[in-house]
Amino acid sequence: MILFFSGCGNSEFVASQLSAQTGDRLLRMDMTESNPSLELSSDEPLGIVCPVYSWAVPRIVEKYLDRLKVNQRPSYLYLACTCGDSVGNTVERFSKFVSALGWKLDFAYSFVMPETYVNLKPFKLDTSEGERRKIDNVRHRLPEVAQRILCREKAVEVVKGKLPWFNTYVTNALFYKLLITDKKFHVADECISCGLCERNCPLHNITMRDGHPHWGGNCTNCMSCYHRCPKNAIHFGSATLDKGQYFFGHLKPET
Repeated sequence: MILFFSGCGNSEFVASQLSAQTGDRLLRMDMTESNPSLELSSDEPLGIVCPVYSWAVPRIVEKYLDRLKVNQRPSYLYLACTCGDSVGNTVERFSKFVSALGWKLDFAYSFVMPETYVNLKPFKLDTSEGERRKIDNVRHRLPEVAQRILCREKAVEVVKGKLPWFNTYVTNALFYKLLITDKKFHVADECISCGLCERNCPLHNITMRDGHPHWGGNCTNCMSCYHRCPKNAIHFGSATLDKGQYFFGHLKPET
């Protein structure tokens, strides 16, 4: 079984490819479900696929797993995480988290995928060439990773980057305290009232009122609404102005 969370499609791509190549079942985490449950068959592995938010597994993923009722301890547990460049001490932190659930993390792998976080002015998307290079590299690596999962290999292979402990435990805390908010989201006149943002919000945090999206205060800043808007009419303060969009499967045209 593979459980995945994805805001902009990167982790969904990795999860679907791993499912196809391992034969494991695939299930999207329903973040609005209060009492999720999962039935694992005898000796069935469990994979968690998700993006990295500020050098850690997203808190909404941890909250989902914390309330998830599983009929048995996973016989083999792995984490496949997507990131723009590095993951810090994500694996160490997640390993401690699942240990408190009575599980043991056996395998972890990070996939460097195109950038999606643009909520701070210095942050920007990859170029079209950079997007393709990252995705092509992941496509090339996926069969090997799938085979290692099938062989139930025990290993950790991630890109930690600089200052891994500091970023995972200090920067991450500041990130959630100061930057995880939906109060800065607003919509420009280009909005065509299509409702795509409302339908695709994983937390059902967006409602359409008078033809425009309104955010309800329960946001994880996955940026699905921003990147999927067909008119690029959604913005986060002034930080996202003129930055363009990225959603897996909708690459920018080559220049």
